[in-house]
Parts: sequence; structure tokens; C-alpha cells
Amino acid sequence: MQKKTPKPARGLNGEHGQVWQAYIFLAPAFVIAAIFFVAAIVFALYMSFNHVNMISQQFEFSGLKNYVDVFKDDVAMTALKNTALFSLIVVPSQTIIALLIAYALSTRGIKGKKLFRLVYFLPTLTSSAALTLIFMFIFNITGPLNNFLISMGLYQHPINFLQNPAYSLKVIMVMNIWSTVPNYMTVYLASLVDLPESFYEAAEIDGASAWQKLRYITVPYLRPITTYVLLTGIIGTFQMFDQAYIFSNGSGGPDNSTLTIALMVYQYAFGSMNTMGYACALAVVLTIIIFVVSRLTEKLNGSNGLR
Repeated sequence: MQKKTPKPARGLNGEHGQVWQAYIFLAPAFVIAAIFFVAAIVFALYMSFNHVNMISQQFEFSGLKNYVDVFKDDVAMTALKNTALFSLIVVPSQTIIALLIAYALSTRGIKGKKLFRLVYFLPTLTSSAALTLIFMFIFNITGPLNNFLISMGLYQHPINFLQNPAYSLKVIMVMNIWSTVPNYMTVYLASLVDLPESFYEAAEIDGASAWQKLRYITVPYLRPITTYVLLTGIIGTFQMFDQAYIFSNGSGGPDNSTLTIALMVYQYAFGSMNTMGYACALAVVLTIIIFVVSRLTEKLNGSNGLR
């Protein structure tokens, strides 16, 4: 006698009921994402094509004028140059240093690895604002670094790192590299745990040096992770705002040397110039630049790890 296939249970305990329960639990996240992400992006795009008066809530359609003004604005080009230079130096530096430290800590026979990981990871637990103030104290004209350089006889007079356009952005670069390397080092270490030890053993039998093992085994194995590190580094450096804001007290000085696109968006959006439409256009241009640079980096790195 042929058995009848049991029908799926109905109600909240059935298959359809479980699906609806899932949607109910996900509804708050969907609502928050729709309001604060999707709607915000659409509204920012709309404002970028308008001359916006936030006080009177008036929107005057201006077409592509805001976008044209971005590329005609010398200050915006300076901010873009600073942002690109910052990303070009910080991203490769933090990636290479993090990889080398992780490789060294994963090597057998090194003592005190756990203590070093703990101590070196501490900067990532400190807020960016606090780190900025600490580095401003270190690089101050009367700070420890200048005192050390003068006491060693390297300089006769202190260097004004904070107010000299030739040094100010470089100080933020050093601070950013120092504070982000531990985080990426941890990411690399977590991946190196899964790297088979037999790879290194076979390389040692063939007479490979530590540099050759790093180049031909570790780096290719970590390529997907390197793609992740590069992409997050690019996004973070192009969006760098808080450090430049605290360092220059919101002005981007001295002489616009620490002005970034993100800081410029803040100045135009919430300053006294009432140019929210232009700020939105700057933000859209920054988004496009980040997307293009990220995709190019992913292609150049040749990784299939992120899609």
C-alpha cells in the first residue's frame, strides 16, 4: 500500500511559519538599513544635484554644477592630493609591516611571542582621539622627540612638526601606521595558523632561506587575506577624518597640509557656508574614487578571495 507524503505543518511551527519568524526578527535590521543607509544614500545623491539651503529647507536644482565645481576647486584638489598621498604611503606600509611581524611571530623558536602580541595589540584598544593627542604631545616642539634629537646632538633647534606643512601630514601617517599594524598583524597571524607546517619543512629540505619561504610560500598563501587588508586599508585611509580634525582643530592646516576629502566634506556640510549640496557632491566623488581604487587593487593583487 502506497504511503501518503505527509503535508508540511502549518502555523508558526511549520516551514512557512519559521520563514515568517525569521523575517520578523530581521525586520528591525531591515528598517534601520533602509532608513540610515539606503534612504540616506539616495537623499545625498539628490542633494548633490541641488543648491541646498538647510536653514530654509530650500532645494534649487543645479544639475552637475556641484560636481564641476569640485574639479575646479583648488582646495578640493589639494585635499584629494593629500588623501591620495596618505593612502599611497600608509596602506602599503601597514600591510608590509603587519605581514613581516606576523611571519616573525609565527616562526618556531621565538620566545615571548604571547607577551609581544598582547603588548603590541594594546594600541588598537585605544581610541583614535586619544592616540592623536598622544602623538601631538610626542611631536610637540617641546615634546620628547625634539628633546631626544637635541640631546643626541642631531639638531640644534627643535623642529615644529605640528605647524610645519612639510611634516604635519607625515606625523599623522606615522601615527596611523603605528596604530593599525597590530590589527592587521592579528589578521595575518590568524591565517598563518592554518598554513600547513609541511610546506615550510619541504622548503627547508630544499635549502630555502627564511626570505624565500616568506616570498614563495607565505605571501602566495596569504594573498586573499592581503586583498582584505588592502581593501580595508584603502577605505580607511580615504575616509580619514578624526585624526586630521583633531590635529588641525578642524581647519586642515597648516596651509591645508592635513586637509582630507572627508574633513572637507565635514567643513562644507556643517560649517557656516551653507553648502550641503557641494558637500554631498564631494562625498559622492570620494565614494567613486574609493570604489575604483579598491577594484583596481583587487585586480592587481590577483586574488579570488573577495568577490
